[in-house]
Order: sequence, then C-alpha cells, then structure tokens
Amino acid sequence: MVDFAKFLSYLLVMAGVTYLVRMLPLVLVRKKFENRFIRSFLYYIPYAVLGVMTVPAVFYSTGSMLSAAVGFIAALTMAYFEKSLITVASTACGAVLIVELLEKFL
Repeated sequence: MVDFAKFLSYLLVMAGVTYLVRMLPLVLVRKKFENRFIRSFLYYIPYAVLGVMTVPAVFYSTGSMLSAAVGFIAALTMAYFEKSLITVASTACGAVLIVELLEKFL
C-alpha cells in the first residue's frame, strides 16, 4: 500500500504536468495564427488523434480479427452513406455479432 505522502506527491506532479500542458499554449501564444497551413494543421489535430486512438482499439476489441474487420467495414460503409451515428454503431455491432456467432457455430 502506498502511503499518503507518496500518493499526494504523485498526484501533485500529475496535476502540475496536466496543468502546464494546457496552460502553456495559452500563455506563450497570444496572437491569432495567420498562416493558413498552420491553422489548417491545428484544426485537424483532434480528428487525427481520435482516429489514432480509436482504430487500433476497434481491431483488438473483438474475439477475432475477422469479426473486427467486418464490423469496421460495415461502419465505414454506413458512414460513407451518411447514416446517423446510432445507425453506424448498431450496424457495426450487428455485423460483429453475426460473424462471431457464425465462427462459433461453424
């Protein structure tokens, strides 16, 4: 068991690092970026990070790589046809379920 003083020091270091990462850009960058490339780059960073965190999790969240791939393709297909988020997620889950059941019984 970690004693309270050690826990408190860990907590303060983590809070400090988190605060600095969020606070420093606000303090160091005072004016608006006028360069179109930099603005475009900064605009797409959240989407790129979300994709990098989500896509690997999709392929390792099911029992087999085949069912994950089928679910991913089903989700991409529904998203391509601009269906709602609930429809995309439901279709992907259904596709994974069907493939998992087929693998189990065949």
